[in-house]
Amino acid sequence: MIHRWLKKFFGFSRSQVNACIVLLPLMAIIIFSEPLYHQWTVRYGIHVPPEQQKLDSMITEWRHEPTENSSAVIPAKRATSLFPFDPNIIGEDKFMLLGFHEKIARRIIHYRDKGGRFRIKSDLMKMYGMDSSFYKRIFSYIQLPDAVSKQPYVAENKTPEREPGKALLKFDLNMADTAQLKKIYGIGEKRALRIVAYREKLGGFVTMEQLYEVYTLDSTVVEKLAKASFIEQTFNPQKININNASEQELATHPYLRKFVAKAIVAYRFQHGKIKDVEDLGKIQTLDPKTIQKIKPYFNFD
Repeated sequence: MIHRWLKKFFGFSRSQVNACIVLLPLMAIIIFSEPLYHQWTVRYGIHVPPEQQKLDSMITEWRHEPTENSSAVIPAKRATSLFPFDPNIIGEDKFMLLGFHEKIARRIIHYRDKGGRFRIKSDLMKMYGMDSSFYKRIFSYIQLPDAVSKQPYVAENKTPEREPGKALLKFDLNMADTAQLKKIYGIGEKRALRIVAYREKLGGFVTMEQLYEVYTLDSTVVEKLAKASFIEQTFNPQKININNASEQELATHPYLRKFVAKAIVAYRFQHGKIKDVEDLGKIQTLDPKTIQKIKPYFNFD
């Protein structure tokens, strides 16, 4: 059945289909091997005795000096020192002092600037290029929980984004600016900007459930925002003419991936104008769920 599907969908020959079936499991093994390896290294062997911690600290502070008889000048290694730290707070210079590679330190700072947070110790291992042996050395110095706790972690020098206040008057979700959104407890500057940006890409919110699609918005924040705002029943979202839009224009919509946009343009070329939603159902790459989601945002004129 898989042979027939690949041959029919992609137009492969018999030899190409056989090669594809062989390559698919190999690609899956390559993709999932590294995350599984990282998970194994984090789970085992991370306890470091106090004596080993002290010895590691002494070794990192040691600098190799050339002997008196040596004519070559050997550059001193960068001085490092292990100390308790919170990766959500310290700057690049502190990461470097701990022994982090310069690229990893900058990668962590960039991750934080984009709104990322480290909630447990093993989150550090998710950073690309993080060495597992170095992680074991600094494990006991990381001031984060070993596992996820019931209460959300808040850095010591950071206050909540906004304290809950009195009940707010409801506002139109499709007209709200960032200042109005930030009045909701749990929404800061970055989250407010993400909500507005996603709203513009969509063409406007037609249901509150679409808020779950905004990056970093959890269910608690969505529920608070839904209680504090409303969507006008007569609201008409910004629409794209599906018969005139280019492949690039179609692909910019959050609900359409590039290959789907390409399939729509190909269908128009082969069959002419798309008359209604029923015609969309004839495009193989469009499933019924996606069609229902995009329906408010496209017209067929």
